[in-house]
Amino acid sequence: MSTRSIGFLGVLGVAAVAVLIGNARVPQNNNTRAQRPRFHDINRMVAQHPENGTSQSTNWSGYAALGSGFTRAVGSWVVPAATCSSGSQYASFWVGIDGYGSGTVEQLGTEDDCTGATPSYHAWYEFCCKEPEITISNFPVKPGDVIAAVVSYNGSGFVLAIKNVTTGQTYKKTGNIAGAQRASAEWIAEAPSSGGVLPLTNFGTMVFGKDSTGVAGTNTATLGGVTSPIGRFPTFYQITMVNGSGNPKAVPSILSTDLTSFSDTWVASQ
Repeated sequence: MSTRSIGFLGVLGVAAVAVLIGNARVPQNNNTRAQRPRFHDINRMVAQHPENGTSQSTNWSGYAALGSGFTRAVGSWVVPAATCSSGSQYASFWVGIDGYGSGTVEQLGTEDDCTGATPSYHAWYEFCCKEPEITISNFPVKPGDVIAAVVSYNGSGFVLAIKNVTTGQTYKKTGNIAGAQRASAEWIAEAPSSGGVLPLTNFGTMVFGKDSTGVAGTNTATLGGVTSPIGRFPTFYQITMVNGSGNPKAVPSILSTDLTSFSDTWVASQ
């Protein structure tokens, strides 16, 4: 097992979350609102095809597993480098519970933004759709950093925790949101929203999951006390992000042979 696997999750299951959350260095008072109110919205679904497990969305690309009563979603990814030219663009990468067919999302991740030709990177969390994105201060991220994150439900509320595996820095946030159904778990590249869906940053191709990050126990979710990789759930969807004309903006690959990992690719013809 790699040092990344041991340092983040140790072993699978409850002990895995204990390593991340219980040992976290928690700058609880250092979070600030993003300068521009941005929301990581629920899935804006365009079409769903149960016959082959695919769907299209105007703001999400990646995978969602469906069920009833998810208690944990764990993910890992590598922060991609943004290619910026002009204008403002945004792209977020996250793990979460809810949002695919339900009205809330409990989530956290990282973001690649462009202001003109200048890229910027940060980590964030959100209890959607109660408040906009909250930037996690004093938690720097940069292209190439390995990120691991977990969203868990403890019976009364949610614990959101994230680790920059490359630097060792960790953060957690607790909270609750009314109406959370815990009906899905997700691993997503997103075009955030502010009134409408914002222009998507050119993030090239980015990677999610153990096969690329070396972080054991990702990308998995826990349902009914059983922890499984994305592809082991009876119902899961491969989600392609499309524009208003139905042309792709970001496309996920098929899952790896261990059913945990995938890549997601920005499409120039968006």
